[in-house]
Amino acid sequence: MKNHLVFLHAPSVYDFREKSILYGPISDLVPSTPVFEMYPIGFTTLAAYLEQRGIRVRILNLAVRMMQSKNYDVPSAIAKLHPKAFGIDLHWMPHVHGAIEVAWLVKKYHPDIPVIFGGFSATYFHEELIARPEVDYVVRGDSTEEPMYQLMRYLVEGTVDSARLRQISNLTWKDSDGRIQVNDQDYCPAELDDLTLDYSYVVRSVVRNLDLFGALPFKEWGRYPIMAALSCRGCACACRTCGGSVTAMKTMCKRDRPAFRSPENLARDVRNMSRWSRGPVFILGDICFGGPEYVQKFFSLIKGSTRKMLLEVFKPAPAEFFRQLSAAVPEFILEMSPESHDEIVRTAFGRHYSNEELELTIKRALDAGCGRFDLFFMIGLPKQTYQSVMETIDYCAYLMKEFNVYGQKPRLFPFISPFAPFLDPGSEVFANPEAFGFKLLRHTIDDHREALIQPSWKYVLNYETKWMDRDTIVAATYEAGLRMNRLKARYELISKKQAQNVEQRIKRAIALSEQIDQIMQETDAAKRESLLQAIKAEVDRANLSTVCDKRELELPVGLLKMNLFELGHMVTGEWGRQLQKRLVGFFSN
Repeated sequence: MKNHLVFLHAPSVYDFREKSILYGPISDLVPSTPVFEMYPIGFTTLAAYLEQRGIRVRILNLAVRMMQSKNYDVPSAIAKLHPKAFGIDLHWMPHVHGAIEVAWLVKKYHPDIPVIFGGFSATYFHEELIARPEVDYVVRGDSTEEPMYQLMRYLVEGTVDSARLRQISNLTWKDSDGRIQVNDQDYCPAELDDLTLDYSYVVRSVVRNLDLFGALPFKEWGRYPIMAALSCRGCACACRTCGGSVTAMKTMCKRDRPAFRSPENLARDVRNMSRWSRGPVFILGDICFGGPEYVQKFFSLIKGSTRKMLLEVFKPAPAEFFRQLSAAVPEFILEMSPESHDEIVRTAFGRHYSNEELELTIKRALDAGCGRFDLFFMIGLPKQTYQSVMETIDYCAYLMKEFNVYGQKPRLFPFISPFAPFLDPGSEVFANPEAFGFKLLRHTIDDHREALIQPSWKYVLNYETKWMDRDTIVAATYEAGLRMNRLKARYELISKKQAQNVEQRIKRAIALSEQIDQIMQETDAAKRESLLQAIKAEVDRANLSTVCDKRELELPVGLLKMNLFELGHMVTGEWGRQLQKRLVGFFSN
């Protein structure tokens, strides 16, 4: 069966297999690698929405396939595809190099097949994107399921009707004369009742296309099958640098407030995921923003359906929230991002609560039985100095001593990483950097594409602040990483061997960073490139788990990671039997 739409997810830098780039710790605290091979959850919701309406969709994660094999031939793979359209995500700017290169390849082999872009960054830069010859359509906003369906119906039917295209909301396109047309962005549903996060469509697509690996969310998913459940779109927080903040959503997506999925739909997703995945279910978004009745209803619906759940809290939460959570989910894990120990820095960033409120939230959660509480701090914030970063590490030492009981399994885990590589387009700081003490170094799509292929993450950063230039941000990151790693070993959050490995990686990264700085002083471009290629193997080894071991973020899953019987039931007949065979081999590794 021919696919109508193929979603292509590109690596951050298209030719990462050839280039020597010290990515640094930019992805240490997310499941994906510095290649950013994890595709957006919107691929899954769009696939479900379109498949329900008769549009056959395939997800092809080019980044994962390229990581799995140095011989994976992207041009050949693209040339063999013949859908009605290709969809490419540009959700966050770290994908801009790979996304544009993949779009160019599509047009090289399929000049008559339309290329559609979508995502937050695509929305922000929609007019720059549509001016490029390799881009035919940009679908804007955070909820593009219905506009995409209308566009795909138009493309599948094969008609040429400009009047019909003008009726599709949120669409930027070129008419037959090459003139840019920007339709009204009037599709922004306040309710998400039509939104389905149904992974069974992805599973069926895997079997239909005989491609298990192409649909993987990220490279290590088979080993750690964490599942994401989407609670809402939009946000109630006004974090200054975030492209998903309430301010950015108003500007880019015309969304004034978060739109929550119903507790019933969210609970249904959690139950379905828990039936076939032994990994944790991660609830994206702070469900507290839905209100007490929303929280109570959701917890009542999931009680007894899952034992392990990971949730986010964006601000201090009341004791009643944790009591209800504990009653519904015996093994719950929480994440919170205070960003800095310094309340002045935290407020300047857009988070308005005290350390006293933060610590009370931690206590309430642990008292309610929270199995683990992860705290995330950041480097590169407004009003933050090098000394302030080091004081954040001191504060983390205080928290570890205060909340982790000696002789018992530690439950409070702090992390720190740089805000990298880019300030988000659409954020307040990107729009008006000087007002917040920032200097924006990259502005356009081509600026950011050029930044991504620089040989070290220091040169990739698209900003500096009046308190820390790029050199200082890099130095603060590595020193903070060393200090935090030693503290975790002291308080037995990680083993001594693990800590030794991390310390060696940090020191190796520091030495490589200094070596790259020296190479960059070489004026002969050919010689400079030769010197960079000479250290590529060592750079590649230094690019994973720099300031912490990535596995610190993972929760125990066990040997049997998936319920293969339930997975097989998603697909009937011979397809189901073939799927079970493939999955047994995949998850047995």
